[in-house]
Amino acid sequence: MARLFQPLDLRGLTLKNRVVVSPMQTYSAPEGRATPWHQAHLARFALGGAGLVMAEATAVTPEGRSTALDLGLWEEAQARALEGLAEAVHACGAACGVQLQHAGRKAATSAPWEGFRPVADPAGAQVLGPTDAPADAGGHVPRAMGPSDMARIVEAYAAAARRADAAGVDLIEIHMAHGYLLHSFLSPLSNTRADAYGGAIEGRMRLPLDVAAAVRAAWPAHKPLACRISSVDGIGVGWSLEDSQVLVTALIAAGVDLVDCSSGGMILPRGDMMVPRGPGFQVPFASRLKRTTGACVIAVGGITQAAEAEAVLAREDADLVALGREMLADPNWALHAAATLVEDGGWAHWPKPFGWWLERRARAAHRDKA
Repeated sequence: MARLFQPLDLRGLTLKNRVVVSPMQTYSAPEGRATPWHQAHLARFALGGAGLVMAEATAVTPEGRSTALDLGLWEEAQARALEGLAEAVHACGAACGVQLQHAGRKAATSAPWEGFRPVADPAGAQVLGPTDAPADAGGHVPRAMGPSDMARIVEAYAAAARRADAAGVDLIEIHMAHGYLLHSFLSPLSNTRADAYGGAIEGRMRLPLDVAAAVRAAWPAHKPLACRISSVDGIGVGWSLEDSQVLVTALIAAGVDLVDCSSGGMILPRGDMMVPRGPGFQVPFASRLKRTTGACVIAVGGITQAAEAEAVLAREDADLVALGREMLADPNWALHAAATLVEDGGWAHWPKPFGWWLERRARAAHRDKA
């Protein structure tokens, strides 16, 4: 059987295949609540054959939103809305995950089609960061977090995890990448603190590891926990792959089951300091971290073809592959991959209510050509 369509056990969860739909923000959630639109948006990927469908970055506090229309899980009404989303994904055949995040210095902006411009936080809260340095020129000037902020944020993540469990979510992913709050504490480019939350890597990892431990304690033991990390900030600058090895080892010790290996997110000059982009450009990060730490990893970024995804798994560079924009272009990507990789044409992977008819049509067309 093709590796892409082999099941994977993660604690008490069995994924039917290794295809993951990446979290993709849609900036479409009034008051942080999932709507029927979100249900349809994510359920179509489940109908399309993916094994794990991830809901987009979901804020754990009001001030932790990237935009005013981000999903949230800081109140019970949002959890009730998320329950409907999880039910829709389950009904269409996939496991449902949610990515928990706090945007940190990148909070309180307009939607990307409006330029990601800084806007006043509708919650009236100040943007938070490890220091008062903005994420980029013209960005919000954050307030450097103190001990009470740390404790509040850690508890907010734990409370969001409890709400996700009540909503029927199968897997949580903690967002520690792309310049958002937890990544901004990890990276020496953004964390120049001189206290216990800065300095050497042990101090810079302290808040992210506190969050991971709190979420693991709040999240049921039979449900898997993942983290998305920026494996590197760039080429030869900031957070390094060696740093990620230290972090991943610590995350495993904290009870994390799966590491989603992305990169970047800090504002860096163009040129050699940026990670070159191309097909599967982040796969080497996943491969290195899997081999050096023993972690179960997701490869993500620039994977568009079924043969590419299968090769990643066949080389044991990763345990799962995640796709984002390619899924938007083809929500049936996993089913089309099965048609390419599975000997019988992959018809068994299609939902029976319409798969039987498509198979009959295909077989009739084959007979006519013969």
